[in-house]
Amino acid sequence: MTSVVVVDDHRLVRAGLRTIIDASPDLQVVGEAGDGAQAVTVVSEAAPDVVLMDLSMPGVDGIEAIRRLRAAGLETPVVVLTSFAEAERVRSALEAGAVGYLLKDSEPRDVLEAVRAAAAGHAPLDPRVARALLPSADRGASDVSLSGREREVLSHVAKGLANKQIARTLGISERTVKVHLGNVFRRIGVSDRTSAALWARDHDIT
Repeated sequence: MTSVVVVDDHRLVRAGLRTIIDASPDLQVVGEAGDGAQAVTVVSEAAPDVVLMDLSMPGVDGIEAIRRLRAAGLETPVVVLTSFAEAERVRSALEAGAVGYLLKDSEPRDVLEAVRAAAAGHAPLDPRVARALLPSADRGASDVSLSGREREVLSHVAKGLANKQIARTLGISERTVKVHLGNVFRRIGVSDRTSAALWARDHDIT
């Protein structure tokens, strides 16, 4: 059973999400929060598998809440569920530590699949905002100089593997994986692993 905390300042939205999620036999809402500050407390106490987080909330907004969760050492996967598709907001959320980003007009089944994907270690992203994260999308993979090892690391990132898993698979240290990733980020023009994974998939490096 995958446990979920729902964070949104609108009670009706929280109730709707709870109904949708609890109707799935493998998912269960274990907590709710109406603002970012409350979200940190609820997540700390409920220890869910996934958090669904709105961005626009009074007081502490979603992005700051994600930062506070990470600062507190809470690594629970956070999937943003919001009405905003602007590239700046998407990047800010991902850089704060969110693993996924959906829009509120998504189909219920897409929200459920995103929760399952996040719990499994993947990065669910609404296709409508994905392109906004690819400043180098018009550059072909052949225009970017990546070493063979960097391409291998990027390929595993695109498959959703964590650094420790990549290190084990390639027989290298986790620190070396981080070095390769830093080089990859710089060369393809992205700032986070979600964007790198999208770039890799867009250029058939999987």
